[in-house]
Amino acid sequence: MLSQVIIQNTEKLCPLVAVQPAYMHPYWVAKQVSTLAHLYMRRVYLNMLAGGFKNDLAALNDLTPHDKRYARLVEYTTIIQELCDGGRVSYRGEFYTVENLRMTPPVPPELRPDVLVSGSSDAGLAAAAALRAIAVKYPQPAESEPDCRDSATLFGIRVGIVARESEEEAWQVARARFPEDRRGQLTHQLAMKTSDSSWHKQLSQMAVETKKGDSPYWLWPFENYKTFCPYLVGSYECVAAALAKYVARGYLTFILDIPPTEEELAHINFVFARARLFAKR
Repeated sequence: MLSQVIIQNTEKLCPLVAVQPAYMHPYWVAKQVSTLAHLYMRRVYLNMLAGGFKNDLAALNDLTPHDKRYARLVEYTTIIQELCDGGRVSYRGEFYTVENLRMTPPVPPELRPDVLVSGSSDAGLAAAAALRAIAVKYPQPAESEPDCRDSATLFGIRVGIVARESEEEAWQVARARFPEDRRGQLTHQLAMKTSDSSWHKQLSQMAVETKKGDSPYWLWPFENYKTFCPYLVGSYECVAAALAKYVARGYLTFILDIPPTEEELAHINFVFARARLFAKR
């Protein structure tokens, strides 16, 4: 519903829609994609979620183990992709079965959705490869990320950005936006105990390892349960250089933590413009 509002009020934005198999049948997802494509001639992107908080899944009586959830996600997304391609779809898997299912009208080829999948675990990477999807990671510091340019899978990262003309101003803004929150820290610790997501554990370990140093890489908001991704904080030049390092290693899709204001988005746009210049050198 929100995606439709965004499309109605913009000219070029293509919404990224999170899809959890536990909530709806794959046919309904494909119909929504098709409807938006034909009403507005606009595409959407699908962020396919396997689910990571065991208590939330248990409330739905979904006790499927972590890696099996990604196997289920592959079946689910495959049906969506085949329905969008047109024709009759028959599929028999471990989790989903459809017989001569057809969606009319099919989605025009140029408006078919790209798919994003978490790439923080082996199961997630395997799912991304099977679906020809973009594998999105919660990154380590840029210098620690492996080079993925030769991989057959496309990669992206999710990250927040706070950048200003000077280092001092950027850190002042960042610390004001994300002050210490003891309650949030306790909630984070509880979430660690109830989540079986690989990325959650990886980031928690990274928070310990990156406490010291002058890197723009910052996990304080994550530790205080304010967001689920690392932040890059610093001067325009510093943050742009870090982004360029990710690009140089093959990470070409960036999902931003939500900028709180239009002004903040302008600062981020400036950083990406600088990062493109660095990447061309």
